[in-house]
Amino acid sequence: MTTLGYCPSSVGLDQHGITHTNEVYWNLSPAELYEHAIRNGDGTLAANGAIVCTTGPHTGRSPKDKFIVQEDSTTDQIWWGSVNRPISEARFDALHEHVLDHYRDQKLFVRDMFAGADEATRLPIRVVTETAWHNLFASQLFIKPSGSTDGHEPQFTILNAPTCKADPAIHGTNSGAFIVLHLARGLILIGGTAYAGEIKKSIFSLMNFLLPQEGVLSMHCSANIGSDGDTSLFFGLSGTGKTTLSADPERRLIGDDEHGWSDDGVFNIEGGCYAKCIKLSQAQEPQIYDAIRFGSVLENVVMDDTTRAIDYDDATLTENTRAAYPLTHIDGAVLPSVGGHPKNVVFLTCDAFGVLPPISRLTPAQAMYHFLSGYTAKVAGTEKGVTEPQATFSACFGAPFLPLPPQRYATMLGEKLEKHGAACWLVNTGWSGGGYGVGKRMNLKNTRAMVKAALAGELNDVAFVPDPVFGVSVPQSCPGVPAEVLTPRSTWPDGAAYDAKAKELADLFNKNFATIDDVSSDIASAAPKA
Repeated sequence: MTTLGYCPSSVGLDQHGITHTNEVYWNLSPAELYEHAIRNGDGTLAANGAIVCTTGPHTGRSPKDKFIVQEDSTTDQIWWGSVNRPISEARFDALHEHVLDHYRDQKLFVRDMFAGADEATRLPIRVVTETAWHNLFASQLFIKPSGSTDGHEPQFTILNAPTCKADPAIHGTNSGAFIVLHLARGLILIGGTAYAGEIKKSIFSLMNFLLPQEGVLSMHCSANIGSDGDTSLFFGLSGTGKTTLSADPERRLIGDDEHGWSDDGVFNIEGGCYAKCIKLSQAQEPQIYDAIRFGSVLENVVMDDTTRAIDYDDATLTENTRAAYPLTHIDGAVLPSVGGHPKNVVFLTCDAFGVLPPISRLTPAQAMYHFLSGYTAKVAGTEKGVTEPQATFSACFGAPFLPLPPQRYATMLGEKLEKHGAACWLVNTGWSGGGYGVGKRMNLKNTRAMVKAALAGELNDVAFVPDPVFGVSVPQSCPGVPAEVLTPRSTWPDGAAYDAKAKELADLFNKNFATIDDVSSDIASAAPKA
């Protein structure tokens, strides 16, 4: 085995069963990884300095291909079901051997890093990849060791093998793709998919298992900090605006997607950002646009063959085009990425029915209700078979990444909100004046103005009225926003049509919440009145 690059660890690959490979490249620089990716035909240099890669048929996560090994030390803790599918240790062992055989005589790229900016709870990790660009992705998304890294001992390791496909008949998988976490052995296997987001979300799922056991709330949210040191959190599912709204030139970014909340405050689990970049423009999202430069990885974007210019509006390959870049590419980012206890917590939803207020204030019970509901909506064209808006409920705004029951995270959030007195807001980044296909998408300028006013305390003294269906408190005025925009029914040309659609969504909320167990009567009473 030939070792190239700097290996900071006395823990070799033999610990993971890797003993026969061609060449092993350790912790290469972005420039070196660029060279390998371009030489191997895995990436192309774009005019803006980023490297452009494609992921083949898997242009997003494969939730039905994700498994957790069912073994004695953790099985009683896991929230088993459609999110966390069990797989036996024997099946895992067979998959592990399958990956090791696939690695045999190949070049491998190794990256030793950390998950978690809080040194008290950070996790030393290792990512082994068969392609240079996946290694670059890991390098930019996780936290780089500072100073001497001699003795780095990974507690969890990802073996990433995109071109290694499982055999469902032998390995017990759902398809040729597999994402399998063995919590007791500290090993994660990813194969059959080149979508780099599986690397990122596997570590997030892992931290969602480990951190609560240390009294730390793990959260699917972005975070930033104001000039007065006030920290804000933005929860939301993909496409609701976590990255866009937290990238605020007037506030400093802590992180765009995954955080922990400890007794000392908030910290980023990652060291980079993974932004959706469909229809990205410098005018609308300057921080994100300018962050995509040398060292960044672009997934599934369309590029001009001659000029190498990126067309962010082209969704030929997928709507889920992505950009990965380190926090250091964001001007003014908080480094190390930690902040104080949040003063404001914002829940983001993209309501394609067009009936939720663009901004509303939540009581503690309403905050818990909406956190456990985790509502947003899919719109026509985003998935095969979706022809009209479909309500989607994902507990804690991140059910696919929760190994533990949602009530565990909700209880912790409720306790922290009460202890630190954070205000909670529900912000609809979806439709106004009608649902998808009739109304229009919320004006980003107005949404930014509403969020800015809430975080600055400018809504504290304005009049609020309860929404007649959803019960949330709606401000009657907001600096920089037309008053008629604030009340959703007034934006619809047909009030009766609004009432019918609001009732429809309320019914969906109630139907979903009926599936959630062990909820207090106080939280249950925050449900919409259909």
